[in-house]
Amino acid sequence: MAAPTHAPLTVVSALVPREEVEPLIEALAEDEIFASSWDDVEQPRSRLSVFLTEAAQAANTCHALVQAAAARGLEVAPSVELLPEQDWAESWKRFFRVQRVSERIVIRPSWEPYEPQPGDCVVDLDPGMSFGTGNHATTQACLRFLDELAAADASRSVLDMGCGSGILAIAARKLGFVDVAGFDNDPEAVAIARENAADNCAGVVLEVCDLAQNTRSADVVVANILAPVLIEYAAIIAAAVRPGGQGALLLSGILDTQYAAVRVAFEAQGFDEERSLLIGEWRSGWFARG
Repeated sequence: MAAPTHAPLTVVSALVPREEVEPLIEALAEDEIFASSWDDVEQPRSRLSVFLTEAAQAANTCHALVQAAAARGLEVAPSVELLPEQDWAESWKRFFRVQRVSERIVIRPSWEPYEPQPGDCVVDLDPGMSFGTGNHATTQACLRFLDELAAADASRSVLDMGCGSGILAIAARKLGFVDVAGFDNDPEAVAIARENAADNCAGVVLEVCDLAQNTRSADVVVANILAPVLIEYAAIIAAAVRPGGQGALLLSGILDTQYAAVRVAFEAQGFDEERSLLIGEWRSGWFARG
C-alpha cells in the first residue's frame, strides 16, 4: 500500500521504568504533550516517545519530560533525533503485533500472518503516520463498546469523529453496521484511512472535515479525541447523535482525572452515562440521551 510522503519527524524520547509509563503520559498530557510508549523486549525499561512535526518544540518537550519525571522522583535524560519517514515506518513495526481487543475484534498489522478463529472480526491495518493501531487504551475501549453495540443491533448508523487511521469506522463496518462514516481534519490521515478501508473491503465514507463544521449525524457517534476538545465542542458532538432510543455516544481520549469534567459537559447536553471503562489511566464513557 502506498503511503503519503511526510516531512521528517523530531522525536524526543527517554527510557523509563515500565510502571512509570502511564503516570508520565498522564502528566505530559495535562500540558498537551502527547506521548506514546514501546516495551522493547531487548530493554528492561519502556521507551517513552513524543513525535513532533516542528523541531522548535523539542526543547520545551524535553523540559516538560524532565519536570514530570522529577515530580515522581525520577531522573531521565531525554534524547532528540530527527526521524525520516522510512525510519519511522520501520522503527515501530516491531512493536505492532496481532492483538485481540474485544470478544470478536482482532487487529492484524498488514505484514503479520494470522489465522482467524470462528466469529473473529479481523481488521487489517497499516496506520502509516496516523493515530490508531488498537494499542492505545482509548481505541480499545471504543472497539469494545462497538462490539457490544453491534451484537445488540447492527442496523444502526455509525459516525466516527476524528477517524485517524480509520480503525474504528472499519471495525464498525466489519462488525455488521451498514451505514458507517468518519471524518478527520488531517487530509493525510483520511488518505490512509481510505486505503485501510479499501484493503478491508469495508464500504465506509471517510471525509476531510473540521469538527466544528460537521453536519453528519448517526445513531452511534464515536468521538475518540481529547478531553479539552470534547468539552469545547460538546454541543456539536451531542447534536450529531440522532434522536431516539437507539442512540449511543461513545467518548474517549480522556484521562481518568479529566473524566468528571467531560461527563458534566455532556450531562448539560442532555446525556447520561450508561457506564464507563477504565484501561490504565484512560477512562472512556458510553452515554445515552436522558
